Amino acid sequence: MLDSVKATVEDPALVRSRRAQLVAAAIALFNRQGFFSTTVKDIAREAGFSAGLIYQYVGDKQDVLFLALQKIVETNKERIPAALEGVTDPLARLVTAIEAYCRVLDANGDAVLLTYRESKSLKQAHKDALKQLERETNAMLSACIEDCIASGWLRTEKVELLTYHIVVVAHAWALKHWRLREITTLDEYIRLNVHSAWQACLTPQGKRHQVRLQAGAQSAR
Repeated sequence: MLDSVKATVEDPALVRSRRAQLVAAAIALFNRQGFFSTTVKDIAREAGFSAGLIYQYVGDKQDVLFLALQKIVETNKERIPAALEGVTDPLARLVTAIEAYCRVLDANGDAVLLTYRESKSLKQAHKDALKQLERETNAMLSACIEDCIASGWLRTEKVELLTYHIVVVAHAWALKHWRLREITTLDEYIRLNVHSAWQACLTPQGKRHQVRLQAGAQSAR
C-alpha cells in the first residue's frame, strides 16, 4: 500500500482486510452513483462499518478511491510474475503475461470502469502514484516483448508503443463488456483481438515458432 494512505490501526493484516471491504463497497457505490455523490457515510454503511471506524483505515474519500484504483495494478503486479513462473520460452512468456493481464482486468471490470471515469478526481500525489504503478506493470509486458525481439521472434520500432497497443485493446474488454460479452467470450477476445496487437510484429521466424508453440500446446491437452 502507498505510504501516504495512513491507518491508525497497527495490525497490517487487519488493515488489508478492512481496506478490501472498503474498496469493494466504494467500487460498487462510485460506479452506481458517482464519486462526488457518494459520501464517506455511504461507503461505511455499504461496507458494514460505522462512519467513525472508516477513518482508522483511510484519511478521506479520495484515499478510498485511490485504493480502489490501485487494486487493479497491484493485482497485475502479483499475477503476472506468478503466471510466468516456470515459463522459459520468450514467446510463450509474452502470451502468458498478456493472458494473465487480461484476466485480472476481466475479474476487476468495475474497477477498470472506475479508473476511466473517476481518476481525474484523485489528488495529484495519488495520480502520480497510479501512473508509476501503471509504468511498472507495463514494464513487465515490455520486458517480454524485448525478450522476443532479442530472440528474433518480434520486430518493432517502439516497444512501449506496442505495449500500450496491447494494454488499450485489453482494457476495451472491460470498457465495452456490456456488448462484447454478448458476441464473444473472453478467451476468444484475447485470441482474436489482444494477441493480434503484437502478432502483426512477428518475424517470419517468429511466425514459425508460434506455430510450433501452438502445436505443442494442442498436443499437451
